[in-house]
Amino acid sequence: MTHRLGLPHLGALVAFTASTLLGTFTVSAQLAEKDQRYQAPKTLNTLRTFMEVKSRAEWQREADEIRMHVLVSCGLHPLPPKTPLNAQITDRRDMDGYILEKVVIETYPGFFLAGNLYRPLDHGKGPFPAVLNPHGHWAEGRLVDGELGSARARCITQARMGMVAFAYDMVGYNDTMQFSTAKGDMGKHRVYGMKPEDQLWGISMMGLQLWNSIRALDFLTALPDVDAKRIGCTGESGGGTQTFMLAAVDDRVKVTVPCVMVSHSMQGGCTCENSPGLRVDYSNMEIAASAAPRPQLLVAATGDWTKKTLEVEGPAVESVYKLMNAEKAMRYVIFDYPHNYNLTSRQAVYPWLGQHLLKKPDTNSYVEKSYQKVADNQMLVWPDGKMPKGALGYEAFLAELKKISQTSLEEQLNGKANAFQKTYEPVWRHSLQLDLPGTKDILSEEGHAAGLGKKILIGRSGKGDRIPLLVFAPHTKGTGKVVVMATPNGPRNLADAQGRATGLAGALVQRGFTVVIPELFQTGGLYQKAIADKRNYFTNFFTTYNRTDAQERTQDLVTTITYARTLGKKVTLCGLDRAGLWAMLAAPAADVLVADAQSFSSENEQLLLADDLFAPNLLRLGGLDGIVALAAPKPVLVHNTGGRFVTKLTTEAYAGDAEALRVERNRFDDLALVTWILAQ
Repeated sequence: MTHRLGLPHLGALVAFTASTLLGTFTVSAQLAEKDQRYQAPKTLNTLRTFMEVKSRAEWQREADEIRMHVLVSCGLHPLPPKTPLNAQITDRRDMDGYILEKVVIETYPGFFLAGNLYRPLDHGKGPFPAVLNPHGHWAEGRLVDGELGSARARCITQARMGMVAFAYDMVGYNDTMQFSTAKGDMGKHRVYGMKPEDQLWGISMMGLQLWNSIRALDFLTALPDVDAKRIGCTGESGGGTQTFMLAAVDDRVKVTVPCVMVSHSMQGGCTCENSPGLRVDYSNMEIAASAAPRPQLLVAATGDWTKKTLEVEGPAVESVYKLMNAEKAMRYVIFDYPHNYNLTSRQAVYPWLGQHLLKKPDTNSYVEKSYQKVADNQMLVWPDGKMPKGALGYEAFLAELKKISQTSLEEQLNGKANAFQKTYEPVWRHSLQLDLPGTKDILSEEGHAAGLGKKILIGRSGKGDRIPLLVFAPHTKGTGKVVVMATPNGPRNLADAQGRATGLAGALVQRGFTVVIPELFQTGGLYQKAIADKRNYFTNFFTTYNRTDAQERTQDLVTTITYARTLGKKVTLCGLDRAGLWAMLAAPAADVLVADAQSFSSENEQLLLADDLFAPNLLRLGGLDGIVALAAPKPVLVHNTGGRFVTKLTTEAYAGDAEALRVERNRFDDLALVTWILAQ
């Protein structure tokens, strides 16, 4: 089973009764008293607790999941091609104990990232250790030089200590103003810094920032005077976020110092710190801990959201280092200041970098000294604000990112279904925010019989979910096969007043199938308008912290399929009406898929923004078509395409196997569906 951070185990609960359209249950102490998903959405300020981890092996598995989760949520799995950086290093200045230069690199074709390089002047030719220095949300960006923070001071001191330091822009600051006319305003009017539909492609400001950091690391490690095995990263606030995010996905970062950002109470309020799906199950604490056992220093402040670091965040991250017998590699400190990376904080960082990168004990040389300030316009690559030839505009750049995603899908598939599935199955799991439980993780409670059906309530251990089911056993000796039937309204239209299976469900039961009909999240009698009104996907970074309806329903289908495996040897997932589209989202979890395509125009981005279909990264997966392709070579029937639902990727994945894949323009009636299901 893949373990993901969920709600804490609810422990023993007092038995109670709860009503749904399926009737009244006496709920055991095992199941949650209420479905914990029906509550106010989480936000960046929701208090978080660190996940429970019991062993080193368990954490190592979790760390791998965190790495993949970060990459997927940022639209970076599979990684885009690393095109030539075309690095330009210009305007060398020999300063007091360091060399100052200007840098520009091309992180994507047509996207330019600028910064300043600080090199040692009096320490020989190297190779030297190096430190990436992403900056916080200061108005001055990488040029900040004030009482509460100075990117220049720390980079100059790092160079004087004998390290190469690289300070680079966040998007929308200083030189990196490709999409902006004023400092820091990139994405001010757009969720995640991009248009809502771009979430479907896994495009976000955070993803762009993280890719820039990865490419900045590529640049730094390629310098002839840099020791690529001794790389550190430190930044404050939004730069702190970049620090632990980069360390989570790139092992080349050997030492990290994220300042004033690893918090249990505030996760980051900028578009560059919130990518869709990132913190549904994880917080900054888990992401920072994924760097273990690499040396890490957390710097906190009493005047911001890291004020509990000595009691909460520090011990939480440290617990992982203890599991890995690396306690000495983890340290956390706090200073009595507001949000900062000031002199006191910096003076705590220099010995840490010296110890772990220079491999020398603390010395007096790790002290920040006075320096001559270079004028801002002399630090900039393009002081006149004119971008270089070839710089793409906003729309052209987005088109380039979408093209990269499409090309990756085509290259990964290309007649190689196994390779495609290996690459994109994690994208499916993490994009849909899925937990894939084992049968032992399913809790169930039987209700009273309803006619020939039985009412069951199921949920996952420790997850706080409750899914009502109506289960019909076959009248005679069964086939040993189970059909999970997904509908927009649960069993409402598939059972009569006496509780007998009707329609397609009745026909399957008569032919020896067990039929399981779940009532999915926010459907049928479970729908709550008050909850729906609070679930606005495109405000307050909703999808960073919460699952959409489509994601919740997909999880319910996966959970129901797992339960169904305790009832039979083969599970067919059959999606009726609009639920046919939801069934496609869960296709890889079933043994057989039957889905009504509803003549859905599957390539229309605006239609995929619908409340019941929207899932970030969906088009990066190839849309519904790409997810169904992940089911190959299992039997699949997609009917009622109406010539509008595209199955190009699915058809290629099945390589013309007409027996396993059937795609029909017209809608199948119940008899045709039963006939096809019987044949599988």
